[in-house]
Amino acid sequence: MFRIGEFSKMSKTTVKTLRYYDEIGLLKPEETDKFTSYRLYTTEQLVKLHKIQQYRQIGLSINEIISILSGHDPQPILQKRRAELMTELDDNKNRLSRIEFILNGEKTMNYSATVKELPECIVYSKRITIPNYNAYFEVIPAIGEEIAKKYPELKCATPEYCFVIYLDGEHKESNISIEFCEAVDKMYPDFNDFKFKELKSVTALSVMHKGAYTGIGEAYAYAHDWIEKNGYIAADNPRESYIDGIWNKENESDWLTEVQIPIKKK
Repeated sequence: MFRIGEFSKMSKTTVKTLRYYDEIGLLKPEETDKFTSYRLYTTEQLVKLHKIQQYRQIGLSINEIISILSGHDPQPILQKRRAELMTELDDNKNRLSRIEFILNGEKTMNYSATVKELPECIVYSKRITIPNYNAYFEVIPAIGEEIAKKYPELKCATPEYCFVIYLDGEHKESNISIEFCEAVDKMYPDFNDFKFKELKSVTALSVMHKGAYTGIGEAYAYAHDWIEKNGYIAADNPRESYIDGIWNKENESDWLTEVQIPIKKK
C-alpha cells in the first residue's frame, strides 16, 4: 500500500485533491491507519483514479462521475457532454470568424457589428412610399400626430423603440417602400392605414451608424459583408431604429441610427 504522498506522486494528483475525493466519497483510501490516520492506497485504486481523471479531463462534473462509478449507464452523460462540446466548437468557430472579419476590415473600423435578440413587442405601423430620406422629416412627425389624435391615451413602450422596416429588402436612395413602426404598451383597433400587431422576437445583426442618413449606405454595405463572411443569411427585411436625430440633436454628425438585419445561419 502507498501513503497519500506517494500515491499523489504516482497518480500526478495533488494531496489536496485526494483528500477532497475522500471527503465526498469519490475515491476513499483502501485503509486509514487507526493510530496515525494515514490514508493508504492500492494500485487497484490507481486504476480507478485514472478513470476519474479521464472523465474530469473531458469536462464531466464530480456528480456525473460519481453517478457513472456507482453503476449508472454512462452513455446519456457522455452524449450530453458531446453535445455541449459541439455547441462550444460552433461558438468558437463563430468567434474566430468574427475576429478574422475585424482583422481584415481596417477600412471600415468606424463600424462594428454585434448579434442581438430583438425582443417581441406590440407596434402600430403604417406602410408608405417616400421619395427620399429627407421626406422622413415631414412624414414621421405627421404619422405621430395622426396616431396621437386618434388615440391620445396611447403610450410608447419603455425604452422607446421607433423604427422603419425596408420593404424593398435592400438600401435604396429614392422611391423607398417602408413600414414605419413604433412600439407601444398595448393593442388598439386598426384605423385607416394604421395597423396594430405583435412582432415576435428575432435574432438580428446590429450596426450603429453615426451621422446623416445620406451616409447610411456604408453601414448597410458593412452589415451585408459581415453577414456573408460569417456564415449567415438575411432572414427578413432590414430595420432602422432611430436613437438620436433631428428631434434631439442639432448637428447631423450627432445623429445615431441602428441598422438591424434579422439573420439566421446558412
